Amino acid sequence: MKIRVLGSAAGGGFPQWNCNCPNCDGVRRGAIRAQPRTQSSIAVSADDENWVLINASPDILTQLKSAPDLQPARALRDTGIRAIILVDSQIDHTTGLLMLREGVPLEIYCTDTVRRDLTEFNPIFRVLGHYCGINHHPLPLADGAGFTVDGIGGLGFTAVPVTSKGAPYSPGRHDADDPGNNIGLVISDTTSGRSVFYSPGLAAVDGRVYDHMARAGCVMVDGTFWTDDEMVRLGVSKKYAHDIGHLPQSGAGGMMQRLAPLKGRKVLIHINNTNPILDEESPQRAELTRAGIEVSYDGMEIEL
Repeated sequence: MKIRVLGSAAGGGFPQWNCNCPNCDGVRRGAIRAQPRTQSSIAVSADDENWVLINASPDILTQLKSAPDLQPARALRDTGIRAIILVDSQIDHTTGLLMLREGVPLEIYCTDTVRRDLTEFNPIFRVLGHYCGINHHPLPLADGAGFTVDGIGGLGFTAVPVTSKGAPYSPGRHDADDPGNNIGLVISDTTSGRSVFYSPGLAAVDGRVYDHMARAGCVMVDGTFWTDDEMVRLGVSKKYAHDIGHLPQSGAGGMMQRLAPLKGRKVLIHINNTNPILDEESPQRAELTRAGIEVSYDGMEIEL
C-alpha cells in the first residue's frame, strides 16, 4: 500500500493568504526554515495505478499537478482517481470536488450525515448534479463493519466515528451524538494485513480509537495545534483548539502523550499555520523528533 500526502496543512494552507503570524511572515521572508503546504488530503493505492482520494481540498488542482502518478494518461481524458472518501463535510475537505467536475460521475463514499450537509446546507452535491453528477456510497458505521471501494483491489477500509466537530454551517456542529459528523479511517492492505489509521480531525482519543491506532503500522492523525490556546494567545482568534474539535499536541492528555506508547510509525497531518512545529528549527519540532513523531509535508510518501 502506498500513501501519498497531497496536502498536509489545515484550512487556509501555509502560509495562509491573510495571515502574518510568525510562521506565515517568516516563511514568506525566508526568515524561518519551513516548507509551504497546501490543505490536507491524501491518496492511497495498492497498485500505483488505481487511487482513492481521501478528502478533496480547495488546492486539489495544484496537488494533482504535483502528483503525476495520479494521471496514468491511458486515454484522451483520464485519471487514476477511482473514488473519493470524505471524512467530514468541512469546507477545506470538500470544496475541491467542484474542481473535479469535468468528467464522469464522481464516486463518493461518505456518511449519510455528510451527504445531507453537502446536499442541503452547502449544496456542492446539487451543483455537481448539473455537471458530472455523483454516485453516493454510504459508509457503514457499525463497530468493525468494513467496506471496499469499487475498482480498488488490495485495500479494505473501515470508518471509525471519532470525537471532533461538525462543519460550522452544519446542524451537526452542535450534535456530538451523531456518529456521522466525523470519521477516522482504517485503511488495510488485504495482502500484508498492515494498516494505517487516518484522522485529520480528532478532539479526543477514546478506547476504540486507541485500539485502532495501536493495531496500525502507521497513524496519521490531527496535528492542527501545539497548544489549546494557540490562536487565542497569538490574537488571531477567540477560539481554543477544543472549541473547534482538535486535540493539541502538548500538555497533559495531548496527542504526544497519546501517541507515546504506540509502536508503529507516527505522523501528524492537518497542521495549522500558527503551529510552531512548522518551523523545522523550533524547540517544539525538536521535541516531536525526540518522541519519534514525524510532521507530514506535501509530497510525502509512505509505503506499508
